[in-house]
Amino acid sequence: MRGWRKPLRMAAAMAACALALGSCGKDAGTTASSGAAATPAAANHEFTVVWTIYAGWMPWPYAQQSGIVKKWADKYGVKIKIVQVNDYVESLNQFSAGKVDAVTSTTMDALTVPAAGGRDSTVLMIGDYSNGNDGVILKGSDRLVDIKGRQVNLVENSVSHYLLARALEQAGLKLPDVTTVNTSDADIVAAFGAPQTTALVTWNPQLSEIKKQPGAHEVFDSSKIPGEILDTLIIDTATLKANPGLGKALTGIWYETLSIMSRNDAQGAAARAAMAKLSGTDQAGFESQLKTTRLYVDPKEAAAFASDPALVTATDRVRQFSFAHGLFGQAARSVDDIGIAFPGGKVLGSASNIRLRFDSSYMAMAADGKL
Repeated sequence: MRGWRKPLRMAAAMAACALALGSCGKDAGTTASSGAAATPAAANHEFTVVWTIYAGWMPWPYAQQSGIVKKWADKYGVKIKIVQVNDYVESLNQFSAGKVDAVTSTTMDALTVPAAGGRDSTVLMIGDYSNGNDGVILKGSDRLVDIKGRQVNLVENSVSHYLLARALEQAGLKLPDVTTVNTSDADIVAAFGAPQTTALVTWNPQLSEIKKQPGAHEVFDSSKIPGEILDTLIIDTATLKANPGLGKALTGIWYETLSIMSRNDAQGAAARAAMAKLSGTDQAGFESQLKTTRLYVDPKEAAAFASDPALVTATDRVRQFSFAHGLFGQAARSVDDIGIAFPGGKVLGSASNIRLRFDSSYMAMAADGKL
């Protein structure tokens, strides 16, 4: 359920500060830029993690409800609050402004909102990638190439727009070969019923509803671009550096919860049923969404993917798309203005203005049983 995703635009002032090659912030590897209000928290601070409804992020509220959050917070002597925000963009804006410490986010949105806004963020856990949760639908045709010349309803400048670009690429087409029509996620199911709607892009659960309609044909989905629509937990880099116990606690919470929900027994089923209820659907609907969500249940696999050259390639595609569509802000002069760091020292973009970091160390600790 990505029902809260909307087009992402940052205030020009924040973007201008962030993209002046770090002139408004500090050097990479220190703290978040002055464009963000965050500072490392005091020992008695209650750290706040915000989440929005999506199948791959439902472990967070379940962990809070079941006592797993308290267990790990107590172990590391920290206080952690897990808070739902009803609007996905608002959750990212709160994080960008330094009002919260961590947020559930796709890597694309982590790049175009907090990173473009100047906040130095770290991907603490790679949770999953969309493995069919997002799709391209045509009316009256089951051939992707027939999308040429059509109007395509979607949430512009979202991951749906990115999926469309990748679909067109694989069909030998380009974005100018279609006309996009900005359509709210709340309206997209109804829009399919309109005679003038002949193509659209959306995500679950709307995607599942539309696929049931007469004449609907899914001609492309996110399983064909594995690892590109990537869902994560990001945390303020300075806060993580000053509070490594927080990073360990959050990592422990995550993998214990995934371990429980992935079990094929009564406890696992009960956990998934609770997550379904928390997300506003029934268990059958939630289980269906999980089938098209490639969860990294094994921390060893997640840590390995963080160091995989395939992640660099996928992230490069995302940043190229984001810059080309103005999602870095008006001040962005080049796709390389924002730096993205990977394990092993690989950097995309500016090494002096790193604003998004992939850190495999906490996932590796979980894999090695060292939390």
